[in-house]
Amino acid sequence: MRNKDPYYFKRLYIKITHWEYWPFHVIYFPIYFYWAWLMLKARAVFFFNAANPSIENGGFLMESKKKIYDLLPSHFYPTTLLFEPGVDMKTVLAEIIRVGIDFPFIAKPDIGMRGMQVKLISNEIELNAYLLQSKVPFLVQSYITYTEEAGIFYCKIPGEKLGIITGIVGKEFVTIIGDGKSSIREILIQNNRYLLQLPTLEKNEGSLLHKILEAGEKYTLVPYGNHARGSRFIDWSDRIDDTLQETFHKICLEIPEFYYGRIDIRFRDWESFKAGKDFYIIEVNGAGSDPTHIYDPSHSILFAWKEIIKHLNLLYKISILNKKLKGLHFMRFTEGMKMMRANAQHVAIISAN
Repeated sequence: MRNKDPYYFKRLYIKITHWEYWPFHVIYFPIYFYWAWLMLKARAVFFFNAANPSIENGGFLMESKKKIYDLLPSHFYPTTLLFEPGVDMKTVLAEIIRVGIDFPFIAKPDIGMRGMQVKLISNEIELNAYLLQSKVPFLVQSYITYTEEAGIFYCKIPGEKLGIITGIVGKEFVTIIGDGKSSIREILIQNNRYLLQLPTLEKNEGSLLHKILEAGEKYTLVPYGNHARGSRFIDWSDRIDDTLQETFHKICLEIPEFYYGRIDIRFRDWESFKAGKDFYIIEVNGAGSDPTHIYDPSHSILFAWKEIIKHLNLLYKISILNKKLKGLHFMRFTEGMKMMRANAQHVAIISAN
């Protein structure tokens, strides 16, 4: 593989020298010791299930996206359907017509992570390929054409009147600008971030990468904000103000017993969103949420560790208070290990395709 890939070592160098590309467990390794201390204080390994009582496992692992959507007012999120693996295309087409979903639309696993098997489906050929590939329950969701996307981290201490935004990440999609002479592939190679995505893009896009765009022409290859799929994350936490805090707190109150997590949104423009208009919730992430504003390339790994620990402290405090004030029970060790094994098996199934 290395001999056939002329960019193998360059990609390896980029990954080593930019911490945002380090494997999850490498980034979190020092944090695990602090996590263990919180477990000892809580007298429970899996205390975090109490953070969001209305979400499976508190939203840490193995939570159904469809069940979370069902908690929201319907106008907050795109039209969404759930299908079981093995469903035939005739059934899918009949259902999307019934609810008014048009091509292109998003298909993604109902239980997923880090952008695995998320695909923009543009026609029946791509839909058929996805149906043949998918081995787990999956969602079909209307594609929101708003060009702006952000993740907003929200925490509400049980017993307090107001919650707070603790971080915002803006997302730049994998978008290239043509020069009238270079192919899409050649332009991708010139960008370190996009070069890392080249093997996946070659697999998914095929001959499209040989296309030459007009000078100044823009083309978005990955039309959703996922770091693992090449999006650039930007720390927008400086956009937090009283107006945004008030608007977002009202939004989060519409999610039953939601105290901790990151909500990913698509929106028309920032001022409209601050006014509570022209936005859709793409996903609600609970106790397992990363404070993804840490992945801004301008931030150091020390900044990332500081932010992660800050959010772990909030997760601990919220979970402890929910247990105390609401009479909740922490997940038993055997239940937690069952969840971990189920997640490992689920990821293996998705990754195999």
